[in-house]
Amino acid sequence: MIGSLRGRISAKAPPQLTLEVGGVGYEVEAPMSTFFHLPQVGAEVLLLTHLVVREDAQVLYGFATQEERHLFRSLIRVSGVGPKIALALLSGISVNAFAECVQREDAAALTRIPGVGRKTAERLLVEMRDRLGTPAAAAGTPAAAVGSPEGEAYGALVALGYRPAEATRLLKAAGPGTHSTEELIRRALQGAAREQG
Repeated sequence: MIGSLRGRISAKAPPQLTLEVGGVGYEVEAPMSTFFHLPQVGAEVLLLTHLVVREDAQVLYGFATQEERHLFRSLIRVSGVGPKIALALLSGISVNAFAECVQREDAAALTRIPGVGRKTAERLLVEMRDRLGTPAAAAGTPAAAVGSPEGEAYGALVALGYRPAEATRLLKAAGPGTHSTEELIRRALQGAAREQG
């Protein structure tokens, strides 16, 4: 997996840009939220990336922030939402505004984004409710913000197949105090193993 690219922008034609890295030009698709923050052609930039491998193509998506990439990865796991719709969502609404729509169950706001119909909007509201923002906040752990060790550990546990509520519970059981992401994951997995054994 290509996790990030640092290089010189050689072309921009939204939603696509070409990033030259070590003499190789990478075609990258990016949401408008990322395009708004890109420097001019010829300038150097760092983009976080996500590679989608399909039968007929390999497409690299680029993001300005961890939050954008995290939301993109969560969106493409929703049934019926592919990278194209995920990119449209990120282009039409900020990460925070999307989280607010989900919390308010505001399907109408989502349907105003091109490519998002009523059924897709309703599915997003249901499936994204447990995946967004501060996952442990609902369980009384306010420190699980995106980018914090708790938030990163939560994301890792969900990626390993744990349900959001289960990941939150395991992290809470890992104990209070300042721990690194790795330590939190290790403690949570040890706790899960004790429960099973």
